Amino acid sequence: MADREAGVVIVGAGAAGSACAETLARDRGFSGSILLVGRDSDPPYERPHASKSYLRGETDRDAAYLHPASWWEERGVELLTRTSAMKLDTDAREIALSSKQTVRYTEAAVLATGANVRRLRVPGAQLEGIHYLRALGNADSIRADVEDASRVVLVGGSYIACEVAASLTQMGKRCTMVMLEPAPLATGFGEDVGAFFARVLVDHGVELVTGDPLAGFEGDERVARVLTESGRAVDADAVVMGTGAVPDVMLARSAGLELGESGGILCDACLRTSAPGVWAAGDAAEYDSVLHGRRMRIEHWEVARAQGKAVARAIAGSPADFDEVPYFWSDLADWVTVEYIGPAAQWEQEVVRGSLDDGSFAVFYLAGGRVAAALSVGRPEDLMQARRLLADRVEVRGREAALADPGADLSALS
Repeated sequence: MADREAGVVIVGAGAAGSACAETLARDRGFSGSILLVGRDSDPPYERPHASKSYLRGETDRDAAYLHPASWWEERGVELLTRTSAMKLDTDAREIALSSKQTVRYTEAAVLATGANVRRLRVPGAQLEGIHYLRALGNADSIRADVEDASRVVLVGGSYIACEVAASLTQMGKRCTMVMLEPAPLATGFGEDVGAFFARVLVDHGVELVTGDPLAGFEGDERVARVLTESGRAVDADAVVMGTGAVPDVMLARSAGLELGESGGILCDACLRTSAPGVWAAGDAAEYDSVLHGRRMRIEHWEVARAQGKAVARAIAGSPADFDEVPYFWSDLADWVTVEYIGPAAQWEQEVVRGSLDDGSFAVFYLAGGRVAAALSVGRPEDLMQARRLLADRVEVRGREAALADPGADLSALS
């Protein structure tokens, strides 16, 4: 038997869970009780700070928080930090917590469990000085550990690896990136854009080892070298892994919820899971996208926030297909900001508007004669038009010259 009840129990206090609680409490006038459960020791915060300003010591902990601690209580949200959900019983509508309490949800449960870092099992992975970054606490550990380091190796060509390389370089560290990709961010953006980001990083002093996967680490008790499959040995006083993440579906799996092909929690277009009264949002949600015409699972702060809000609206009585165009952004220190909408699983053509050499450009990724994704560096107005073209499924076949011409009015394409 449950120890207590709550109208809505939200498991996960990251981007999606906090947005869901905020929307229920503030924007939708939800009258039921709201319990927000997070395993982190901090109240909800802006996770992107962890690889950027917070890591560099420019933003303090309180400034990273979404709201002061009192905000949640004042709006009727009960926030439990350092608390995990251990078991979900969808028949009894009960959730067992690590605090030894069992809570019955009377209206809905929301699984916003996010993702965990992908840990690579390679020789030497247990050595001290090898870090993964997911939370503010990880950023604290990295900042403290590299204080006396001169050489830091970033493993991977992802957002996280690029952002941390930029931050640590600004902090005076000599950084080397080791990756299997031909260039940083090339997997999602293509080799031309990857080459642009490679130039930005190299021009600011970051060394790149590309197309050479990680083989392992060497050192006594602490890491001293990073080894690649080609036989290269890169000296390292510390290592930060940017090797991706895997959806946290342990609670969903043990509860018997259906999982998708990407390993996420399977949802319909409204983000409902296979169990009545249970919703999912954020990195762990694999949903039927009416916008893309396929199942999607997206790992990004802005998308998770948007999905959390959508689930809150649905619980409050206004369910709708999640059809928001996913938006992504990343800062590499103060060197460059990239914005992106999509994502494109694959594309047939890239149309560049502006100049990659000058560092002000947009790239339209075309598939089937339509815009499947777009990226912008210094041209936000182009991204706004690309969002419209993607959402409205505008046919652009034969009009590629207008996309490429910086002087053409993209609003005329319809």
